[in-house]
Amino acid sequence: MIHYYEKLEVWKQTVDLSLDIYKVLHNCKDYGLRDQMQRAAVSIPSNIAEGSQRNSDKEFIRFLNISKGSAAELNTQIIIAFKLNYFPEAVYNKLRSKLKDILQMTSGLIASLQK
Repeated sequence: MIHYYEKLEVWKQTVDLSLDIYKVLHNCKDYGLRDQMQRAAVSIPSNIAEGSQRNSDKEFIRFLNISKGSAAELNTQIIIAFKLNYFPEAVYNKLRSKLKDILQMTSGLIASLQK
């Protein structure tokens, strides 16, 4: 079953998070971590989009789980970047909160597809 990812609130939120990551790291000179964080952030909505266009809910769920993995990767990188003082605590808390919400929405979508 094809799902229209652009209508999914979780996809919209992950795109916004990706933009936040790009903005927060715009002047970061740690190119390795910056690149890794940007790639992980973009991977989250990209996997939702790709999975939504597969021909089965089982495949969509697989890509949603990959998206969750990318979110966990990004969460770890946010923690590392914060501990390296690359952004203030308010930004750290905002990003972590958004990721928590995204993980909850993704888990909810997976649960609804499994029914």
